[in-house]
Amino acid sequence: MNISKESVDALTAVIKIKVGPEDYLGKVEKTLRDHQKKASMPGFRPGKVPAGMIRKMYGKSVLTDELNRLLGDTLYKYINEEKLDILGNPLPKEDNNPDIELDGNKEFEFLYDLALQPQFKVEFSPNEKHTRFLVRIDEDLMSKYSNDIARRYGQIASAEITGEHDLVYGDFVELDAQGEILPSGVFKASTLYLEKLDDARKAKLIGLKAGDHVVLEASEIAGDATELASKLGITPEQASAMHSKFKLTVKSINRLAPAELNQELFDKMYGPGVVNSVEEFRAKLSDELKSMFRNDSENKLKNDIVKSIIQRTQFNLPDNFLKRWMMAVSKNPATPEQIEQEYDQYREALRWQLIENKIYKDNDIVVTNDEAIAYVKGLVKQNYEKSGRMDVPDDELTMTANRVLEKEEEAKRVFDSLYHEKMMTLFQTKLKIEDKEIGYEEFSSMN
Repeated sequence: MNISKESVDALTAVIKIKVGPEDYLGKVEKTLRDHQKKASMPGFRPGKVPAGMIRKMYGKSVLTDELNRLLGDTLYKYINEEKLDILGNPLPKEDNNPDIELDGNKEFEFLYDLALQPQFKVEFSPNEKHTRFLVRIDEDLMSKYSNDIARRYGQIASAEITGEHDLVYGDFVELDAQGEILPSGVFKASTLYLEKLDDARKAKLIGLKAGDHVVLEASEIAGDATELASKLGITPEQASAMHSKFKLTVKSINRLAPAELNQELFDKMYGPGVVNSVEEFRAKLSDELKSMFRNDSENKLKNDIVKSIIQRTQFNLPDNFLKRWMMAVSKNPATPEQIEQEYDQYREALRWQLIENKIYKDNDIVVTNDEAIAYVKGLVKQNYEKSGRMDVPDDELTMTANRVLEKEEEAKRVFDSLYHEKMMTLFQTKLKIEDKEIGYEEFSSMN
């Protein structure tokens, strides 16, 4: 067997593999003899089918299987030994289709297209400035968060007149062009949640009581065809074509009464005796908001830095090869047009993946299994402490952490989180990062 690589350009190459009969014939003949021993055909005793017939029946498929195994092993062994950094997987060259026939002396030549990772540098400048935007925890934000919690833990009660946060239950009846009930039209009992409506729609429904009527356009009942279909019990296709008006007859009004900020609520949220006053409750909320927005701030900072790195780190990719590879590995059959539509997004994700891996490699950033176990143990311990268990043995924490990391998705999430932390630590040392406190509304508009 002979294998060689010929560079096409900086990003692509062709691998040529020549396979002679000495490489495949022995195993092919052995497999055919095994088939002969097991073969059973009319007119022949079991195991006595002539070798020529076995060769004719199974020769090509056995040879194909052996060549595929041999080529796969040889190709990836060569890539590893030559330390080639590739993109995707090797693809059989499109115009190379050797005629697979078993004649005992045939030599085959196989060609594979290969995509190579681009060479580039990721540079940092200590003069490069970035801003970490911190959300100001002011009185308005505290009140909003406190009110949200009170409503989340509130109770449903009946109301006599609709308000802007109420749930209205009633009968929807389709009307004809003259405003009369359409005999064959839609009739459906359903609900409207006023808080989710825009101001114009909400204005029509505030101040109603049980038995009152209001006429609504189909577009005022729901924001899209899917929601309208659900509320009226029709198909999305019917909802898309629906332009009728509907009379809503109010049958009942439900209102969420917010919970009081008292000890019962505090105990329900945090456990008995953890928070014992409104002042302690507000301090707890402030810490929660700071923690929540700290994560958002870190994510925005990372996104800003990543965007900057991508913009200044320029390199080419073997686009034509990657499109072929995407089509080859697609779980569902894909057309060239579909690949073209998806390619730009894939290309940008790949660019960052290559840059990220380069940063990890150049800066010796690794996450060990011990670090992952320690991280998960910390999370498990926190969860136990929240439920009131403060004395969990270390071996129990370790066993739980190992069980978590046995799950592939959980392990990926943990390692990604730790790599993210180490990446942010690197950015802190390589770049100039300044903190700036801003209001919640301004921060929200940035995202």
